[in-house]
Amino acid sequence: MRTALVIGTGLIGTSAALALSQRGVTVHLADHDAEQARTAAALGAGTDEAPDGPVDLAIVAAPPAHVADVLADAMRRGVARGYLDVASVKGGPRRELEARGLDLTAYLGTHPMSGREKSGPLAATGDLFEGRPWVLTPTRDTDTEVLNLALELVSHCRAVPVVMDADAHDRAVALVSHMPHLVSSLVAARLEHAEEAAVRLCGQGIRDVTRIAASDPGMWIDILSANPGPVADLLTDVAADLEETVRALRALQSSDDDKRRDGTTGIEDVLRRGNAGQVRVPGKHGSAPRAYEVVAVLIDDQPGQLARIFADAGRAGVNIEDVRIEHATGQQAGLVQLMVEPKAAPVLSAALRDRGWAIRQ
Repeated sequence: MRTALVIGTGLIGTSAALALSQRGVTVHLADHDAEQARTAAALGAGTDEAPDGPVDLAIVAAPPAHVADVLADAMRRGVARGYLDVASVKGGPRRELEARGLDLTAYLGTHPMSGREKSGPLAATGDLFEGRPWVLTPTRDTDTEVLNLALELVSHCRAVPVVMDADAHDRAVALVSHMPHLVSSLVAARLEHAEEAAVRLCGQGIRDVTRIAASDPGMWIDILSANPGPVADLLTDVAADLEETVRALRALQSSDDDKRRDGTTGIEDVLRRGNAGQVRVPGKHGSAPRAYEVVAVLIDDQPGQLARIFADAGRAGVNIEDVRIEHATGQQAGLVQLMVEPKAAPVLSAALRDRGWAIRQ
């Protein structure tokens, strides 16, 4: 791949363009908002000038509802040898293109499983996709050259290619992305009119649950409008679980011992099912989840504190597998939770204490 055209210079499009440009590909940028394309160009993602002729690959980074229109226009104009999109829904756009009678041998639907709560070119980074799955949905009609171009794109972005059927992909992302986003929003919505005294008690748990609720509503309306059926099916199941959980909680309020036992059983069931589902979430590098020990360190909210902790851990020969930070409400301090292999936890705790860090159990 020597040349590419990125149509749509939001977070995903600009991030892909940055990755390609950094690896020597000449990238042309186009957007219905010319100012946004100019911004992406100023960031080093490519040029907002139109290509002189067909490029090797056209990457359509438009919202799902507009993907088919943008692709159809680009294919009729012959702007590239190969075409792909990066929308979060795959079955619908392909069926729309088929209904228009287009030759889809040069088209491949893809979806990089990466993103941020922020949108637009200013939120883009060239390493956004690094180590993340990038779904490819080829069919028997997909030209081999186009598949190779897509694999080259994934390689340039340092992502991990995953081949799936388009409709299977849509059901999967409904489960692991679209439905959880709505549930996160529903939980966050409970905070909108909550008393300030209650909100001030927010800890890391509520921050984890509501983090993705900060995303742009307009973008998510586009996504959910393109995949409503699978998401609605999953929410129906969640609603049934909620009804059972509510009944179990009400039973715990009863003065009847049998009802309270039933309530306890119901709550235990949903918690254990949650445990069973959570352990299936892939861990580091996509492997099976590992059980890590947590070394908690109290730090001041000052520049360089995290760098010092990591440097001290390195001197102790301990690899930090993961890290979380919980900020103390109303104080210039926070608790850094360092996840390490169990056998490394006592070594790290001792080393950090020796260097003056305050370790919390």
